[in-house]
Amino acid sequence: MKAKGKRGGTKAQIRTLKEKERRIATPIFLALILIVIGLSAYLTYSLIYQPSHQPGNAENQETGSENQFKAAIVDQLSLTFPNQTFIERATNILKQSGYTVDYYSGEKVTVEFYRDLPTHDYRVIVLRVHSALCGDSPPVNLFTSEAYSATKYLHEQLTDQIGEATFLPYHEGDPAYFSINAGFLRQSLHERFQNATIIMMGCNGLAYEDLAKAFIEKGAKVYIGWSGSVLASHTDQATISLLNDLILKKQTVRQAGENTMNEVGPDPSWKSILGYYPAEVGEQTLENISNGL
Repeated sequence: MKAKGKRGGTKAQIRTLKEKERRIATPIFLALILIVIGLSAYLTYSLIYQPSHQPGNAENQETGSENQFKAAIVDQLSLTFPNQTFIERATNILKQSGYTVDYYSGEKVTVEFYRDLPTHDYRVIVLRVHSALCGDSPPVNLFTSEAYSATKYLHEQLTDQIGEATFLPYHEGDPAYFSINAGFLRQSLHERFQNATIIMMGCNGLAYEDLAKAFIEKGAKVYIGWSGSVLASHTDQATISLLNDLILKKQTVRQAGENTMNEVGPDPSWKSILGYYPAEVGEQTLENISNGL
């Protein structure tokens, strides 16, 4: 009985094992079927609904350009001297050459905005911003639209990287804003610019070279600015001419600057003219500069 019982137990164990195998195999088989169905559905969806082009490719196909760089228009002046026509024309010129364009309205232009600006890998940055002469060292500050506070950004204030800026003529009770300078660019930026062209539309951008030098030290390749004060309407007109010559006509920095001054002329009130820094980039085109050539 014991021996029979052992043989009977072995058969029972075999049947049990086979039952277990079937119970295990069935869900595994079903899972495999579901995976195959899922993959098939995903591939079908991808083929049917995949976008016909990647961002920026539509412009490239229309113009034949292979440029896929990014550009930024920083419009801090939108709060005091809005000019939607300028924004649209500048954006169209950049897009015609294949640039993806990001627009930043005035309220977005804060201290932290400037700090993070290099992280976006823009190859063209148009700074439509107020700027001011603030003493002898550092001489030129770029406005933010962030209200000034003596208790904020203490380290940057104590180390003279940022300051307080107001519009002229100043009247008692007028708002004050934070402004950044060359020291801020050198010490507080997150990352470096990558072969960027900086078009500084505000006043006195090249009255001194300190601001230009700081941008170049932080990775920009060329800095274009005014020798003195400039009217908002004049810098808007001149910048459209400059972008057209640099980007669509593919002229060198020197040619574009000279042609812009011939076409638009110096500022009618202050006689300021456009210049660029450093001098050795004058014979380069924007395309070569963006590609690091």
